[in-house]
Amino acid sequence: MATKRFPVDLRHATWFKSSKSGPNCDNCVEVAYVTGAVGVRDSKDRTGPALVFAPGGWHAFVASARNGAFVQH
Repeated sequence: MATKRFPVDLRHATWFKSSKSGPNCDNCVEVAYVTGAVGVRDSKDRTGPALVFAPGGWHAFVASARNGAFVQH
């Protein structure tokens, strides 16, 4: 399946961490919802690169994580 590339401007995005991260979490990811995309970045490197997902892909990932799909046994 081919992946479409599209420009996403994250310069003015409002980034947030999970409410479960706590205020002093230095080893977290931050997420920003922008029109037509979801950005994800390392909280330790806020000026570094961000991953960009289509909203459906991001929501599927979060749902899978909540259901334990990525837990090692």
